[in-house]
Amino acid sequence: MSVVHVDQVTKRFGRLTALQEIDLSIEEGEFISLIGPSGCGKSTLLRVMGDLTDTTEGKVIVNGKPARQARIDRDYGIVFQDATLYDWRTVSKNISLPLELARWDRKRRAARVQEMLELVELDGFQDNYPWQLSGGMQQRVSIARALSFDPALLLMDEPFGALDEMTRERLNMELLRIWEHSGSTVVFVTHSIAEAVFLSTRVVVMSPRPGRISSVVQIDLPQPRTAATREEPRFFELVTEVREALHLGADEPGRERTEATA
Repeated sequence: MSVVHVDQVTKRFGRLTALQEIDLSIEEGEFISLIGPSGCGKSTLLRVMGDLTDTTEGKVIVNGKPARQARIDRDYGIVFQDATLYDWRTVSKNISLPLELARWDRKRRAARVQEMLELVELDGFQDNYPWQLSGGMQQRVSIARALSFDPALLLMDEPFGALDEMTRERLNMELLRIWEHSGSTVVFVTHSIAEAVFLSTRVVVMSPRPGRISSVVQIDLPQPRTAATREEPRFFELVTEVREALHLGADEPGRERTEATA
């Protein structure tokens, strides 16, 4: 059974059609990147999966249940471009927040927070506040918080988009390590072709609005991926394949052109 099954999903905002007839199945343990031009509905599709916005038509099934029930059951975690941490709570208190809301007892929370700190390599920073951390460290706290309750699905909306290139590449490798360790299924929105190819098992290419899936590129780079992966001929071949798929999707007849943000 798929972790996520999107069945004929259309989403309209008034007279604007953001998504049209989206079909997508995501299997357990996959790392799926959504990529496409600005305004194509990547983030809208992610939010539909996470029940942060309703569908107009069609349905989304997560872990065998409607997306709304999956959200109530805490079957997924979500990481946005901004870390969205609480400045008045320490690192450990930010990570523990979902566990507090789930009413885990103090001993169990403390053990899980320590496990998460070690996973994102922030052990020793548990008493720091977000404003004392770099942007990359803040995002690692956000990832730790999203994974703290062991969700089956991790939704990530351009989490590294605001970071410099070197930090972004380093966090890409850390994210792959965390993904492998946690066993979660990941859906990741990005504007970077190279990032999508480096991280993913499949890259889902979306066309300009109204957003549809124009192509799905299987990424057959071996795991584990390292800095050397970015220098391999196959990496460049796949980057070219995704780029060409983007151009083909943009050239489909009847597509709207937009500069709006997804």
